[in-house]
Amino acid sequence: MNLFEEVRPGTNRYLSGAGILKDLPEYLAEFGTGAIITGEKSWEAFKHYYGSDLGYPVYPYDGSASDEDGQRLAQEIGDTGVILGIGGGRVLDTAKLAAQNLNRPLILIPTLVSNCAPAAPIAAVYEQQDHAFKKIEVFLQSPYITLADWDFLLATPREYLIAGIGDTLAKWYEINGITQQMPKEEMTASVMLGIASAKECLKILNADSQEALKSLEAKRVTPAFGRVSDTIMALAATVGGFAHKYGRVSGAHAVHNGLSLLSETHSVLHGDKVAYGILVQLSYNHEFEEISRLMDLYQGIGLPTRLKEINLGDAALKDLSLVAAFTAKEEESFNLIDPRVTAEKILDAMQRLEIFVASA
Repeated sequence: MNLFEEVRPGTNRYLSGAGILKDLPEYLAEFGTGAIITGEKSWEAFKHYYGSDLGYPVYPYDGSASDEDGQRLAQEIGDTGVILGIGGGRVLDTAKLAAQNLNRPLILIPTLVSNCAPAAPIAAVYEQQDHAFKKIEVFLQSPYITLADWDFLLATPREYLIAGIGDTLAKWYEINGITQQMPKEEMTASVMLGIASAKECLKILNADSQEALKSLEAKRVTPAFGRVSDTIMALAATVGGFAHKYGRVSGAHAVHNGLSLLSETHSVLHGDKVAYGILVQLSYNHEFEEISRLMDLYQGIGLPTRLKEINLGDAALKDLSLVAAFTAKEEESFNLIDPRVTAEKILDAMQRLEIFVASA
C-alpha cells in the first residue's frame, strides 16, 4: 500500500464564507464529547472572535508539529468523540497526528490563510527539538470537516497571507516541473486534473492577490479575498490530492527543507522559504524569463527573491553547501525535477539567482 500514489482530493467537507462559524454547534452536535488542540495565539484569536465557550477541554501543542507531540496529545486526550484543531498550519498538522493516533474524526478551523493544511490529508512533520523538517506524513483519513470563516480569517497578519500566496504559487511550478516532460499517454485523468487545479491556482493568485491584500488591510471581505483564501487552503490541496506524488512537493519544497537546517531561517515563514525555492528551481532549469515574469508579483506583495530576504545575506559558503546537499538528497523531492540532481547544481542555481536578481 502506497498512500503517496492514491487519489485524495482533500477534506471530506469544506465550508467557507463570511460568518460560517455561527453554525459550529450544529457541526459538533453529532459527536457529543470533544477535545481542542490549539496554540496560545490561535486560541486567544478564536475566543475573541467566537465569543462563547465550546465546553471542550483545551490542549496546547508545543510548537513543533512533531510525531512526539502528536503522541503526547493523544495520550493526554484519551477517549473523545472528535478532535477540533484550531490554529495555523503547524497546529492543524499536529491535530492530524493526534487524531490519527486516536483514530478519531477531525474538524479543522484555520485561524490564518497561510497554506493548504486546513484541507490536505497530509502534514509537514518536524523534529521536536530543533524544528528541522523531518517528513511528509500521509494520513489514512482526511479531515472530516474544515470550516473557513472569511470574517474570522481577516485577522490573518499580512505577512502570513503573503506567505500563503508564495506557498500556493509553488503548486503550479512544482507540478509543471515534474510533469512537463511526461508523455501525455502516460498521464492519468487524475494527474491531468491536478495540473488543471494548479494552473487555476496560478491564475487566481495572479489576478486577485493584490486586491486580497487590500481587503485584508481594510478588514473587509471581498470576492477577491474569498477566492484567494479558498485557493490557498482548499484548491491548493486538490493539486496533490488528484495528482498524488506528481503534485505534492518537488523542487521548491526541497529547497525549503534544506533551508530549515539553518537556524537563521526558522523565523522565516514556510511560504516565504517555498517562494524563494520556486526561484531556485526555475534558476536550476535556466528559466529566467519565467523568473522575470514572477518578479512583478513577488516585489509587488513582498515575497523574497534573494538570500538576504530569508536572513541568509551573510551566510557562509559552507552553510549554503549544507542546504544544497540536503536539497539534493536522494530521498528529497528535487529528484522529481531532475533525477541527476547534485548539491553542486543546487548551489550553482542559488548563486545564479543572486546574480540575476541583483542585475534585474
